[in-house]
Amino acid sequence: MASLVARIVHPSLKTTCDCLRIIGFVVLLVLVVDIEPQARAAEDPYDGAWHFIVAPYVWLPVIDGTLRFNTPPGASGSPETSTESNILEHLNFALMIAGEARKGNWAVITDFIYLDLGEADGAVNSISGSGSTVIPVNLNTNTGLTGVLWQLGGSYTVAGGQAATLDVLAGFRFMWVDASLNWQIANGMGLLPPTGSFSEDEKLLDGIIGVRGKVNLGGGNWFVPYYVDIGTGSSELTWQGNGGFGYSFGWGDVLLTYRYLFYNQNADKLFQNVSFSGPLIGAAIRF
Repeated sequence: MASLVARIVHPSLKTTCDCLRIIGFVVLLVLVVDIEPQARAAEDPYDGAWHFIVAPYVWLPVIDGTLRFNTPPGASGSPETSTESNILEHLNFALMIAGEARKGNWAVITDFIYLDLGEADGAVNSISGSGSTVIPVNLNTNTGLTGVLWQLGGSYTVAGGQAATLDVLAGFRFMWVDASLNWQIANGMGLLPPTGSFSEDEKLLDGIIGVRGKVNLGGGNWFVPYYVDIGTGSSELTWQGNGGFGYSFGWGDVLLTYRYLFYNQNADKLFQNVSFSGPLIGAAIRF
C-alpha cells in the first residue's frame, strides 16, 4: 500500500529570539511579584505529611520529524513533504501544567500538555509510485498538528539530602496526535491529485521508567533539576530528558530548563522519528 510521508520541522532564528524575550519577561515578572524578600525556610518534603506542587510552565519546542500517512483518497503515489514555520506564529492554543503529591519518600507525579499548531507553510518534495519518482511544482502546501501529551507515574526517593536528591520513577506516557496536510501542486503525473487534503490521528501508550531529582549549588537557593525517562509500548522507543537551573523562593521554585522528547515508531505508524526540543520556563508552587 502506498503511503504519504510528511516531514515536519519547526525551527527559526526568530523563534529563538522570541523565546528568549518571553523567558526574560517571565523571570522578571516572577522576581517582581515575589512578596517574601526574606524567604522562609523550606519545609521538609520528607516529614511524612502530605505536600503538593502545582507547576504551570511554558515549553517552546522545535518539532522535527516525519509523519507517514495512509494513502490519501484518489492518490496512487507516496509523496514526501516538508514544512518549516515559526512555532509562535502558528500556535493557536497551548496548555501546559505538571503536578506532584508527596508523602514521605513516595510521590505521585503527572504532566499534561495540549498543543494546537495552525497551518504552516510546506512543500511536496517528491512523489514515488509505480516504479517512478516525480518532483512536483509546489503551488501551496501546508500542515497542521494538534496533540495531547499526558504522563502519570509514581516515584520513590532513594537518596534525599541537602546536597542532592534522587528519585526512581515508573509510569506511562500517553500521546494523541492529529496531523493534517493540505497540498496544491503541478506536475503530479497522476500519482497525486493537483489539490487535496488529508488528516490522520494516532494514539500512543508507552510504559516508562526513569530518574529525577536535583543538585543544590553551594548551599544557597540555586539548584540544578534533572529528569530522564525511557519507555516502549505503542512506540519502538520513546525517551525524554530535562535539565537546567532553578531558584528557590519561599513559595516555591522558578525553573529554566531545556527539555527534549523523542519518539521512534515502526514504518507503518503515523509518528516517525519525531523529536520535540526547546527551552522551558515554569514555576513550581508548593502548598
